[in-house]
Amino acid sequence: MEELVGREIWFVTGSQHLYGPQTLEKVAEHSREIAAALDASKHLPVKVVFKPVLTTPEAVRELCLEANSSRHCIGLITWMHTFSPARMWIAGLTLLKKPFAHLHTQYNREIPWSEIDMDFMNLNQAAHGDREFGFIGSRLRIERKVVVGHWADEVTQSELGVWARAASAWADWQGMKVARFGDNMRDVAVTEGDKVQAQIQLGYSVYGYGVGDLVKYVNETSDAEVDELVKAYMDEYEVVPELKPGGAKHASLRYGARLEIGLRGFLTAGNFKAFTTTFEALHGLDQLPGLAVQRLMRDGYGFGAEGDWKTSALVRAMKVMNHGMPGGVSFMEDYTYHLSKTGDKVLGAHMLEICESIAAGKPRLEIHPLSIGGKADPVRLVFDSQTGPAVGASIVHMGGRFRMVANVVDVVPTDAPLPRLPVARALWIPRPNLKVAAAAWIHAGGAHHTGFGYSVTAEHLRDFAEMAGIEFLLIDEHTKVDEFKDKLRWNDLFYLLNNGL
Repeated sequence: MEELVGREIWFVTGSQHLYGPQTLEKVAEHSREIAAALDASKHLPVKVVFKPVLTTPEAVRELCLEANSSRHCIGLITWMHTFSPARMWIAGLTLLKKPFAHLHTQYNREIPWSEIDMDFMNLNQAAHGDREFGFIGSRLRIERKVVVGHWADEVTQSELGVWARAASAWADWQGMKVARFGDNMRDVAVTEGDKVQAQIQLGYSVYGYGVGDLVKYVNETSDAEVDELVKAYMDEYEVVPELKPGGAKHASLRYGARLEIGLRGFLTAGNFKAFTTTFEALHGLDQLPGLAVQRLMRDGYGFGAEGDWKTSALVRAMKVMNHGMPGGVSFMEDYTYHLSKTGDKVLGAHMLEICESIAAGKPRLEIHPLSIGGKADPVRLVFDSQTGPAVGASIVHMGGRFRMVANVVDVVPTDAPLPRLPVARALWIPRPNLKVAAAAWIHAGGAHHTGFGYSVTAEHLRDFAEMAGIEFLLIDEHTKVDEFKDKLRWNDLFYLLNNGL
């Protein structure tokens, strides 16, 4: 993703003039070392930039304004090496538009028992300096992540890395455009929502297009472009005989390639990062896009079926969070259950559009009838997903607020082969179990569409939701339905008092 190149997190240290130039020089020296270590850490996906130590309200304000206006800065890491009176941070923090993480650490790892003196104590004051800074963040009611631990520890760096990935996704949402071909699937409720509020609060905008706008791009695709892409298909996938050159259905594959080229061209021309389709708006297209959607998701685009723009934006955000990590991210849907005495499971799939980034092996390129949509048989990639821990998440609009519901799951191998199921799929066991997870999800109003990922965790999603001001509800191994319902009631009260329902 080219969008991630050049992004920065600024390392900001607070102090005050009271300590004198010698101590401040040492503060700057230590801060520079910590920033360099974080920048070199494998856990942080973007550049960490040292900023001069802040000692006055004017300097804090200017730094925050500079961060706001910087195209490269996606957030701050703050640390109070010494005591830094928190009133000097008010003017800056009230203006700050970028997220920040509060790193509660200290330069030295251990107390030098035989050498410690008051000079050491006056320099290494984060234990109470960060508490002073923490107060003003809470007094101003600013959402931020607090990370506690020594800066050189991998656990500390990993927590900062999670936050940095969430900050990258949040920055990506600002000004993002989502293309919506057709409208919502008729009469469906959960995929609707307030696009105006999304743009105000979340930063991205949704643009509606008639499918004819896409058809123009598809029809203008050249045979030479199709030839080149078909060759790539042959190289990348196991292709069934009827789709190969000379096969009875090869023309269908060529049309699938034409769909991909046209759709990619439309999204590129409009600078879109996410999109939706619907099988109820296909006038002028021979197939519902399947293969095209799968490959565009693989390349980082967000996607939502049946006009689901919120899930499309979420999949894009999870793609950004996942950048450089294994496991992949896909659009997903809870499709059908395995209710067995040996253990309940969920079979996740969709009609066509599951991203190949989650495939366990080399996908097969196949063609099968689609019983809805009234169009020609579409081409698609068929595969079993990777196994292991994963998370599925949904964003819904509750009328007065956005809500994210996330469920930690364990993806497992299928009990037996699925030779007649013509779609990509994942089989998982929800935590703590299907009975609790499904009940909690339904009580929360979570959608049937989700963003689904392996390396993106509940912590990433929580950090992201807090940056966005989205209510976050987690279903995991600790969830109990009664307690979860109580949380829903308490959250309703909070948001009523805070925002109105």
